[in-house]
Order: sequence, then structure tokens, then C-alpha cells
Amino acid sequence: MNFSSVPSYGAVMLIPILFFPLSKILSGCICRMLQLEYLDLYLIHWPLSAKPGKIEFPVPKDELLAMDFNSVWVAMEDCQRFGLTKSIGVCNFSCKKLENILSFATIPPSVNQVEISPLWQQQKLREFCKSKNIVVTAYSPLGAKGTRRGTHEVLDNETLKEIANAHNKTVAQVCLRWALEQGLSFVVKSFNKERMRENLHIFDWGLSLDDYKKINEIKQRRLLPKLEMVSPNGPFKSLEELWDGEI
Repeated sequence: MNFSSVPSYGAVMLIPILFFPLSKILSGCICRMLQLEYLDLYLIHWPLSAKPGKIEFPVPKDELLAMDFNSVWVAMEDCQRFGLTKSIGVCNFSCKKLENILSFATIPPSVNQVEISPLWQQQKLREFCKSKNIVVTAYSPLGAKGTRRGTHEVLDNETLKEIANAHNKTVAQVCLRWALEQGLSFVVKSFNKERMRENLHIFDWGLSLDDYKKINEIKQRRLLPKLEMVSPNGPFKSLEELWDGEI
């Protein structure tokens, strides 16, 4: 799918509210709030639901509920059919959860947005998505350092620093170039103008086979496990359940 040909109205994510029709949320609230006729991309933020009422994020653990995958996805498909969004997709879905959606979907997810960086490459999930024509978008490709949920481990990784020095680039540029060469789309955020400029300077050079050998030897670990989505009384009792063993 070529998203570059679509007007840049951006993407919106949601956590489904139990028993509330998603098509009405989008048509009656989100589009009016954003003053848009339609969205480019509408995503399910997490494979769970929340009790209706006050909107908080992270969702309080006592308000986490199991998501009705079928009814939620049918409503997402309605949003696309009604012309309220050009594409629909998911975030933080494992291979198993994607298989569940694909087993009944008439419009398959266009995108799966998940944590990916050189320290958490998600090869199995990426291969699965490729086989199903699902675009993979990497969030926190630099580790989200400096944020409440982030980690310094990506930008402080010694292997990535070594590669960056060899190319006279920053670690951030190495990470983004790696993601680009993997065929990933990616979401990187900065409020620093100089870093924004640096993030664009990834198109006129490339990583070597030796670089890839070093990157592939980096120990893999999910850096943002999302313990706040795990609850003894919620739909996921452990990280194993949340990620279906992909941790």
C-alpha cells in the first residue's frame, strides 16, 4: 500500500470502549474533533477493551476488559466502508492475535504498529505480516529515551555506537537506516529541530554486511513490555499471555 498518495490527515488510535459502536465514535466524535471528513488510518491501539466512563491512559488495571475481536473488527470495517477512514489496522498484535482477526475479517488489517528496534527486531512477526500483506510500522525505534515509558538502551548501545562512528553518523540515524532497509515504516518523535533534520539524513548511505553481522548479534529483548496491561483480574494475567510468548 502506498500511503504517500493519500492526503496527510494522519492516524488515530483507540482502545475500544465496551459495547459502544466504534463507527459512531469515529463519525460522531473523532472526525468532528479533528475537523476532518475522514482519516487516513484508524488503528486499534491495544488488543483489549476498557470499561466505559472517564478516558485514561494507561487504562487503570481494574478497568481492563477482554476485547470482543469479532464485533470490534466488524465496526472497524464499517468505518472503512462508510468512507470515514481510508485504511484500518492494529497495534501491539502478536502473530496469534493477527491470525484471530484474519480468520473472520473481510477487510484485513493494513498495518500492525509494534515496538521494533535493532534491540527488538521481531523477525517472526515481521515475516508473518509480510506473508499476509500487512505493513509493519515500528514505534519507539530509538527506544523513546526521555519519555515516561522509554529506555536509554537503544541509543546507548555500544555496538550501534561503533557502527555510527564508522559511518560518521548518529546512533539514531543508524537505527532509522536499519529500519528503512528492513522495509519498515516507522514513527519517530522529536521536538528538537536539529534532531529532526538528522533523522532525515538516512537516504544517501547504507549499512554494510559487517554492520548487519554486528546488529544481528545484539541480544534481543522487548524493551517496552507494558506491564501496565497485565492484571490478575484483566484479560491478560501475564506478559506471556499479552504477547503470546513473543517476548
